[in-house]
Amino acid sequence: MAGRGLYVATLLTGLLECLGFAGVVFGWDSLVFVFKAEHYFEELCEPNAGLLGNATEQAAEDCNAQYEKFSLVFTLASSMNNFMTFPTSYIFDRFKTTVARLIAIFLYTSATLTIAFTSAGSTVLLFLAMPVLSVGGILLLLTNLQIGNLFGKHRSTIITLYNGAFDSSSAVFLIIKLLYEQGISLRASFIFLSVCSAWHVTRTFLLMPRGHIPYPLPPNYSYGLCSGNGPTKEEKPAEHENRELQSKEFLSPKEEILGPGQQQKPRSFWSYVFSQRFAWHLVWLSVIQLYHYLFIGTLNSLLTSLAGRDRVIVSTYTNAFAITQFFGVLCAPWNGLLMDRLRQKYQKEAKRTGSSTSMVALHSAVPSLTLTSLLCLGFIICASVPVLRLQYVTFILQVISRSFLYGGNAAFLTLAFPSEHFGKLFGLVMALSGVVSLLQFPIFTLIKGPLQNDPFYVNVMLILATLLTFVHPFLLYWECRAHKESPPAVA
Repeated sequence: MAGRGLYVATLLTGLLECLGFAGVVFGWDSLVFVFKAEHYFEELCEPNAGLLGNATEQAAEDCNAQYEKFSLVFTLASSMNNFMTFPTSYIFDRFKTTVARLIAIFLYTSATLTIAFTSAGSTVLLFLAMPVLSVGGILLLLTNLQIGNLFGKHRSTIITLYNGAFDSSSAVFLIIKLLYEQGISLRASFIFLSVCSAWHVTRTFLLMPRGHIPYPLPPNYSYGLCSGNGPTKEEKPAEHENRELQSKEFLSPKEEILGPGQQQKPRSFWSYVFSQRFAWHLVWLSVIQLYHYLFIGTLNSLLTSLAGRDRVIVSTYTNAFAITQFFGVLCAPWNGLLMDRLRQKYQKEAKRTGSSTSMVALHSAVPSLTLTSLLCLGFIICASVPVLRLQYVTFILQVISRSFLYGGNAAFLTLAFPSEHFGKLFGLVMALSGVVSLLQFPIFTLIKGPLQNDPFYVNVMLILATLLTFVHPFLLYWECRAHKESPPAVA
């Protein structure tokens, strides 16, 4: 019972950590209002001398440079969120939980303190602080995702819940904005976030393992506060046995049917990277993520056009979009719950038919991947229809699709590949998809330039690209079906 209580405490504090800290950088739009009130980059808006009659017009024109600076800061931060996932994941795999978390806490604290002590005269520091804040946050999320291993049957539900909490943490910058309007300074808010690092450190040593949480979980597994000075000698054989079990669990169908004396060596990390399964998952993630980033980056332009440049209406719809983002933590677990329920169902069938555990895991992921592609397709179609009121539906589909996308991505990687490679594979797929997401800038340029603000042809291309993502779940379904129709031979 004590061990179970420790698991629950780890789960709840991890959820709070992801919800309050991990993905705050994506609440950037709220923070920009505060930065503008503090006169950040305002020197770019000063009208030229001698143009007093046209001062307002000139200031408005020059302020485009200010918006470009804010946009560049966010572009660097969001790009680093993807690009740095691979090296940070390697750190997590190589040096394990405690070292990875201490690095994350150091980065996060350095970033929040830097932002706290910036001013209008030192705005260049934002180009360093925001990307560092982003990297620290993604590393905190990465170390928490393994907590799903503590709750076997509900593993995917918890992983997707944490990813949803990561999405919803963007509300923290909105809270900072509201506090600022009530007289709480920006410096005080970020110093508070820095002080919270003491809680992160305490949690690291009392409620988190020094190494990795194994899956499946060994009997009487303990860590942190309950593990004393570290793993006991009795725990090591269990960990060794668990590692062997993981290696066997993810063998290919041909390897699974070999006899005991014919079993091959565990596959290397790069063999998984160059597999068809990983390649199509990368396509699936990259295409859907690209449109999400493009939609967020062009939302103001879209609403302005549909609202006939009415600022009040644009503001109302922008607020509605921001509010829907808060519900990511509530939407994401449904995807994991779907995967967990299907896996339990297929496991019962596997006991009767003798199917492998890896095929059971893959089979449970197929409906989730398909549903995510369907949600994205509906999201793109609604966004493509030039009807303002329909955008409320677009916002709802966007937040559900996004929460299903990232939660489903992490859950799929845990189900389809060995857990000892999870960190590196998670980081690599995020980094590569981040490279693809850079296409949003030339697409945006294409819409504003040659297409003269008419995104019709771009939307058609993106709809066709989204249809391509259905290949991924189809191939997984075909693989599971082929293995089911050719049961392993009895040695």
